[in-house]
Amino acid sequence: MPLVTFGYTDFIDLLGYDISMEKLIEKLPMIGGDFDKVEGDELSIEFFPNRPDLTSVEGIARATRAFFGFETGLKKYTAKKSDISTAVDPSVKNVRPFVTTALIKNVTMTDELIASLMDMQEKLHFGLGRNRRKVAIGVHNFEPVKPPFTYKAVEPDSVQFIPLAKDEYMTLSEILERHEKGVDYAHLLKDVDRYPLIVDANNNVLSFPPIINGSLTEVTPFTKEIFIDVTGTDRKAINYALNIVVTALAERGSQIFSTTVYDDGKTYSSPDLNPIKKSLSVGYVNKILGISLKEKEIIGCLGKMGYNSFELGKGKIEVEIPSWRADILHEIDLVEDVAVGFGFDRFETAFPKALTFGETLPHHDLLQSLRSIMIGLGFNEVTTFTISNEKDEFSNMGLEIGNIVEIENPIGEEYSVLRISLLPSLLKLLRENRHHQLPQQIFEVGIVVDEHARNHYNLAGMKIDAKANFTESKSIVEALLRDIGLGFSIKEKDHPAFINGRCASIVKDKKEIGFFGELHPRTIQLFELEHPIIAFELKADLIH
Repeated sequence: MPLVTFGYTDFIDLLGYDISMEKLIEKLPMIGGDFDKVEGDELSIEFFPNRPDLTSVEGIARATRAFFGFETGLKKYTAKKSDISTAVDPSVKNVRPFVTTALIKNVTMTDELIASLMDMQEKLHFGLGRNRRKVAIGVHNFEPVKPPFTYKAVEPDSVQFIPLAKDEYMTLSEILERHEKGVDYAHLLKDVDRYPLIVDANNNVLSFPPIINGSLTEVTPFTKEIFIDVTGTDRKAINYALNIVVTALAERGSQIFSTTVYDDGKTYSSPDLNPIKKSLSVGYVNKILGISLKEKEIIGCLGKMGYNSFELGKGKIEVEIPSWRADILHEIDLVEDVAVGFGFDRFETAFPKALTFGETLPHHDLLQSLRSIMIGLGFNEVTTFTISNEKDEFSNMGLEIGNIVEIENPIGEEYSVLRISLLPSLLKLLRENRHHQLPQQIFEVGIVVDEHARNHYNLAGMKIDAKANFTESKSIVEALLRDIGLGFSIKEKDHPAFINGRCASIVKDKKEIGFFGELHPRTIQLFELEHPIIAFELKADLIH
């Protein structure tokens, strides 16, 4: 979880109200955090990753004002209009398609602000930004540059500039090869032949997203005006990131100025700080929480969580959701905040009225046996998201896009469908751990969803190692099925994700219940891995 460290004195200055450190430590975790340590004036608190707006002391101070009853309801921020614009060139559309910007004036660059801004930027990159893949934030000293700006894609060696932390001109290719940040994030651009760039009216480079900013716009203790760019692959995500950053700066007395982005014949004004409106059913709230709250009580609970809300009649409430709350997707998310605002310590507890003994369902006994066998074979159990995307489920596995359950309003492109297989999830996990030593052996007993939205349990295992081969995958599957006493046969299988001739079906009663083999180098490379991988997947529901 994101760990936010801040000084108590700075926090109280931002809050504008008096709270003792003891009361803060006692009550603040009820918003959804957990104090990690307290050392003198310094506090460290972990918040759940679904609240990116709480990745800074400024965001925590805003939430505290509402939760402690000092200033309930929606915090209003105003953005004055500026004449600054950014044009999106069509060349960048197939590289990193979206950008949003803002200007911040009257900035006082204290040590606390600099530390908070840098820390917030990195936490947003990691969480909301999926390690810069989805969102990357650039923070610039506005004084040295001249608008309008252009967001475009260029040839890797056609432009050179001095990047941050260097004192020499480097081409984009050289930055990816020699700059520390370039080496760390070069994989984000490995599949494109042009690289994104933001330049001003004089062709000065502000940013090479998602890698590094230019030294020309480096923020210093004397910076008074900040220009912010946020680029990415998902328009909603970059807008949320921008709103979180600009409102955090506004909490320290800075003034937000809106800018204009011209993109594909459309005009966008950013940041857009208007609240999003959703309807909430009083009956649904009480059904989920098991209590009986009136409309006014629910409105009071929501006010403590930073919402404005109004009675619509007929058991409905209209809720205005802050523009920086990226975590509110469905009605159930509002119900959760009603519970937080009501106070978990106020829910009544009771002992069961009847003594009963529970037991696991029969198929869960089988799943537990499968887990035990896999652990005995030297595999580590993992748990991954059931939500995935078409690219990982189909394209990267060499499959034609087929019927799949889609999410109607996904938070981003990376999580837009329900998975049909466990293998892509395991490959993504190996990708995140590719810097660790080999071999790595992982397995998952998890849910996959068919085209009719029915859940099924599958078992999948995977091993990455320089010496991994088809024979080893066959021996693992045979050992697993032998230990559960299952009779089966093996037949040759063609699967585009596997090497031809090194994939086989597992057949029981003339029905395929799974497959195994050695993954094709193409599949391995598409998931940004480098070493041989063997894998198998079984339909656990068909194993009896």
